[in-house]
Amino acid sequence: MSIEKVARLAGVSTATVSRVLNGYSGVRPATRERVLAAIAASQYQPNLLARQLRTSQSRMLLVLVSNIINPFCSHVVRGIEAEAEAHGYHILLCNSDSQPQRESAYLALLSGKVVDGVITMDAVTNLPGLRQMIGDSPWVQCAEGNPDAEASSVTIDNHQAGREAVAHLAQQGRQRIAMINGDPRYLYAQQREMGYRAALTAHNLNWGGVEYANEVECEAGYAAMARLLDRGDPPDAIFAVSDVLAVGAIHCIRQRQLRVPEDIAVLGFDGLPWSAMLSPPLSTLEQPMHQLGVRSVQMLLQRIRDPRAPRIHEQLSCQLIVRASSQLVPD
Repeated sequence: MSIEKVARLAGVSTATVSRVLNGYSGVRPATRERVLAAIAASQYQPNLLARQLRTSQSRMLLVLVSNIINPFCSHVVRGIEAEAEAHGYHILLCNSDSQPQRESAYLALLSGKVVDGVITMDAVTNLPGLRQMIGDSPWVQCAEGNPDAEASSVTIDNHQAGREAVAHLAQQGRQRIAMINGDPRYLYAQQREMGYRAALTAHNLNWGGVEYANEVECEAGYAAMARLLDRGDPPDAIFAVSDVLAVGAIHCIRQRQLRVPEDIAVLGFDGLPWSAMLSPPLSTLEQPMHQLGVRSVQMLLQRIRDPRAPRIHEQLSCQLIVRASSQLVPD
């Protein structure tokens, strides 16, 4: 099937089909849908190599994540993929495990023009090394943004989120609020902990305890919770920086014959879809995971189209979702 036949099937010009394939704006939504339906019905496959040679663009975006097992990353990547496809791009997803050698191998695709730009979800401490490897290529840092970095970024106000978490637990009458944090190399972990500590001071809470999870996995949340419970004065509330870590914490609490939320309240982070289906349903700070992915693609495409476009550092809002894991129901 040729592009001309797709145009005839959709009842549009070949120029309109080309604009849809290349992700250009100016095509009415109804027309775009008609063209996409014609492409699907005809199983049209564009000659990507010929287009790359003609335009010096691959229409491919590199997405570099440090841990694809983390469900937060998976949900963000779905937003990235959906927005990329809406603009005629595809993504190449790479799991780096924050290993410089693997990152260097993947980022070599930029210099080889295999990809047009890169979205990274790596720790802020790795940004200088990434900057050296990426050079002047279009780059957006997603969910881990530093206004001082040379990459555009989209994230949330993690400091405020940490304060909001403690404020909610304090309002429930909790006096010994602990935190299960993630890898402190990540800026989000640093900022959420600063917000946590600032809120303890603001609420005149002198008790504080932070344990770090080496991975965003249930087992790591369990281990961190066990260390907190082994203290002489254990907490009566937990703020975990991931719903996954919160699940591990709840399992540990129950293993110690304690109750959630009667003995220990638990508040997670991210707002993963299954958090409402736990027993008890998990309170959480819900991140706009899909929108983080969408905005990172929009920012990257702006840089691809205009390399001189100013860098953007954007913060999206998160929402506190209160459920039974952190809130006692009056008798």
